[in-house]
Amino acid sequence: MTVEVGADENPDFAHDETDGAGDESDDEDAQGRDPELDLAVQYGDEIGDAQRKSLPKRKVIAEWLEPAIFSDTQFTVRFVGADEGRALNHSYRHKDYATNVLTFAYGEEPDGVTVADLVLCCPVVEKEAREQGKTLVAHYAHLLVHGALHAQGYDHERGEEDAAEMEALEIDILAKLGFPNPYR
Repeated sequence: MTVEVGADENPDFAHDETDGAGDESDDEDAQGRDPELDLAVQYGDEIGDAQRKSLPKRKVIAEWLEPAIFSDTQFTVRFVGADEGRALNHSYRHKDYATNVLTFAYGEEPDGVTVADLVLCCPVVEKEAREQGKTLVAHYAHLLVHGALHAQGYDHERGEEDAAEMEALEIDILAKLGFPNPYR
């Protein structure tokens, strides 16, 4: 789900654990270099120390996101509990339930950098993985790739053709990362 908001409208998502992670990738931008990923990872108040240890680490998140970015990006990935997930979904989408991933796309900076926050609701992600018979790691990877594509303008809710394009990209990126098709 993509939410278009102005950067000044959402101060709760300050980029606080930031350092670049522009490693090798198959995609190069117009200047002939790999897109750079500036990544911060945050945890909501409901995410305790024990749960943090079980979540994907920053390096792994960067490895999953890098093949899904097509230009320089500045992402904050925030892991939240059910209460924060529900509050955000209600505030920005007027839906009174927590959803698996929300993408807050702030658009492109003048220098062409795509800026977005990807918010993952841990209890929802865990429940879906169990119900769908997926590993938790594969489901987190899928939702991060999904959110990254939303941040760059892909939208499965615009119609069948757009949905098919986004789904095909997700399947291809996840296959390159060694994950199975998430839609089977």
